[in-house]
Amino acid sequence: MSNVPSDLKYTKTHEWLRTLPDGTLEIGITDHAQHSLGDLVFVEVPEAGRKLSAGEPFAVVESVKAASDVYSPVAGEVTAGNPALASEPEAINSDAYGKGWLMRLRPAAGGAAPALLSAAEYEKLIAEEGG
Repeated sequence: MSNVPSDLKYTKTHEWLRTLPDGTLEIGITDHAQHSLGDLVFVEVPEAGRKLSAGEPFAVVESVKAASDVYSPVAGEVTAGNPALASEPEAINSDAYGKGWLMRLRPAAGGAAPALLSAAEYEKLIAEEGG
């Protein structure tokens, strides 16, 4: 069973979002996603200052099985990419909701978040997908 913290929001494409105290968002891939990919060997994160649209690919995670794009759940400006992942991509496998964050984003004004899922809704989604 995948770890699905109840304090986060989720997307149907297996990203998670955490709102930080300063209003920025921390975004990564879910435990379910990292488990499906297997051992990660390479991660490309965005540069600070990059502007993203909701649904736009912002990162690439590569495992021994496949490479996958990661999509921004909301529009905004990247405030930081996680530099530690360049030398330690496996941090996503070991700590998807902690050290394995991919980027921090300042949401665009009026850029309402698309339909984000609660933990219960995300657990239902992975169950429907056979996870």
